[in-house]
Amino acid sequence: MGLRMRVHDREPIGAALRRFKKLVERSGLKRELRAHEYYEKPCEARSRKEAKRRSAIKKAALGKPVKKERTY
Repeated sequence: MGLRMRVHDREPIGAALRRFKKLVERSGLKRELRAHEYYEKPCEARSRKEAKRRSAIKKAALGKPVKKERTY
C-alpha cells in the first residue's frame, strides 16, 4: 500500500509530520503492521474475532445507561 503526501512550500516540519502521522493512522497501515508483528495461529485469530463480536453485541445490548430522576 503506497501513501503519498505532498509537503507544502514553507510548511513547518512539525506540521508536516503531524499530517503524516494522521495519514498513516487513518490508512490502517499502523494496525496492519502490528497485526503482522508476530504470527497468530488461525484458531487464535478466530477466537479473538469471536470474542470481539461477543463484546460488541454485549455493549450494544447494554446501551446507554438511563439516568434516574431524583425526588426530594
